[in-house]
Amino acid sequence: MKLELIPKIKHTNSGHFFLLAGPCAIEGEDMAMRIAEHIIKLTDKYKIPYIFKGSFKKANRSRLDSFTGIGDEKALKILEKVSTSFDIPTVTDIHLPTDAEMAAAYVDVLQIPAFLVRQTDLVVAAAKTGKVVNLKKGQFMSPEAMQFAVNKVTESGNRQVTITERGTMFGYGDMIVDFRGIPTMQQYAPVILDITHSLQQPNQSSGVTGGHPELIETIAKAGMAVGVDGIFLETHFDPATAKSDGANMLHLDKLDDLLRKLIAINELG
Repeated sequence: MKLELIPKIKHTNSGHFFLLAGPCAIEGEDMAMRIAEHIIKLTDKYKIPYIFKGSFKKANRSRLDSFTGIGDEKALKILEKVSTSFDIPTVTDIHLPTDAEMAAAYVDVLQIPAFLVRQTDLVVAAAKTGKVVNLKKGQFMSPEAMQFAVNKVTESGNRQVTITERGTMFGYGDMIVDFRGIPTMQQYAPVILDITHSLQQPNQSSGVTGGHPELIETIAKAGMAVGVDGIFLETHFDPATAKSDGANMLHLDKLDDLLRKLIAINELG
């Protein structure tokens, strides 16, 4: 994937990793703008290529009463406003083939959720929009199996594709990152490490996902040491009140220190 081909992306010649970051879900315009503004100040400071992340809809919730979104079009228009206001690219995840064209009208990168990455119709629909496609590795898939998901994108005429490692299921309610898979998957596409979802504890008896945010820095440093191309993280100014996945988010106030440490590791080569 050539970062410079993504509209509005900056600092592509800095030599640093690229960053996909933002809230789990778009909860409203004010929160999205506040988070984006904070992150942009840091990525400009450190010359990090940056893509704002926010889900316009959360279709993969355990419980029927879980927050799923504020409305598709409303959330997508907020993502569009973030993009135009700050002149940055955006990424959102899609769940149905019909979502692809709809979301592509508002964002620059379409993300395929891990639990849907084998869904051929969905992946092909995303590819055919011409947008960058970010494939999250299924929690149940080997690194080698991701080459076939990448092939679905490239054989649909789209060379702009990335893979995101987000952990492998370890028993019923925990995740583990096998860092041996990163160089394997880099044979197929640039690899991003999702440092917050990799620390999820899904399938909790409460029906609400748990996590280990205290280990975010550990996972991120390890990923940088093995040479990931990009970092994915979800962040919020008050994770405890976030409407989705707050249990494994990075507090926004901790992002500056984390990025500084990751750059130092990255510069060691």
